[in-house]
Amino acid sequence: MRVGIIGAGSIGLLFAAYISRVFEVTVYTRTTEQASELNKYGIVLKKKGEQRISFVNALPISEWMGAEDLTIIAVKQYQLNPIIETINQLPIIPNNLLFLQNGMGHLKQLAVISNTNIFVGSVEHGALKENSFTLAHNGEGITNVAVFKGDPTLLNEFVSLAPIEFPVLLKKDYMRMLQNKLIVNAVINPLTAILQVNNGELINNQYYLQVLKNLFSEISTVLTLENAEEHLQQIIDICKNTSENRSSMLKDIEANRMTEVDAILGYILGEAQRKEMKAPNIETFYYLIKGKEWIKGGIS
Repeated sequence: MRVGIIGAGSIGLLFAAYISRVFEVTVYTRTTEQASELNKYGIVLKKKGEQRISFVNALPISEWMGAEDLTIIAVKQYQLNPIIETINQLPIIPNNLLFLQNGMGHLKQLAVISNTNIFVGSVEHGALKENSFTLAHNGEGITNVAVFKGDPTLLNEFVSLAPIEFPVLLKKDYMRMLQNKLIVNAVINPLTAILQVNNGELINNQYYLQVLKNLFSEISTVLTLENAEEHLQQIIDICKNTSENRSSMLKDIEANRMTEVDAILGYILGEAQRKEMKAPNIETFYYLIKGKEWIKGGIS
C-alpha cells in the first residue's frame, strides 16, 4: 500500500516513522528544505533511550497529486482550508483520505469534499519534534480511526496491516470516538497551557485538580455526557500515565504558534450556544487561550 502523509510535524513524522516499516510512505512537507533533510537523514525516532532511523520519500506539498492509495492529513485544524481547496482542485480526487485533527470543528470542512472515502482518527501518542527530521516518542498510546463517509475497505486493510508496535483500532461510531478525545483535550490542553505545567501537575496539585473537575463538569453538562464519572476517571488516568508530557496546546503557546482552541473549546462553546446554555468556565478558558495567542504572536 502506498501512503502519503501531509504534514511533517510531530504527529506526521511519528506516523511516517512507524508505518514506513510496512508501507511505502511519502511525506509532504511545507518547505523544500525539510523535504531535502528528510531525504538526506531519514526520520530519527528516539524512544526509551534508543533511536531508530526510518527512510521515506519526502516532497514539498506543492508536488502532491493525491496518487497514493491512502493520504493521511496530519496538520493542525486551522491549516486545513488550503489543503481541502487543493483536494477539490486536483484533476483526480484522491480515493481515501484520513484526517487526524484534534477537536471536532473540522467536521464541517470535511463535508465539502465530495466523491471520495473520508476517514477520521484520534491520536493518543505523545511526540516532540526536536528538529526537522528528529522526534521523541515520549508517550505511547493507540490511534483510533473510523469512517466519516464512504467505503471502509481501504481503512480496514490499513488497520489490519499497521505495525504491531503502533496499533491502529477501528471504531464504528466516529462521533463518539472524536467526542471522547475532545473531552480529554478540552480539559487537559487549556489547563496545562494556562498554568504552564506538565500533565501530571493537574492531578498532583489539589487546587489544580479542583479546577479540572469544575471545567469537566461544565463540559459534561454541555455535551450531555453519559457515564460522566468514567470520562472524568479517564482524564485523571491520562494525566497520571502521561505525567511528564507537555500538551500540544502548551507546546503551541511556547512556540508562538496558533493553537487548536477553536476546534476544541470553540466547538463546545458552539454547542452551548446552540442549546442556549451558559458555560462560563469554558468561555473563560477559551478567551484566556486566545489572549495567550494574541500576546505571543499578535494573532487576532
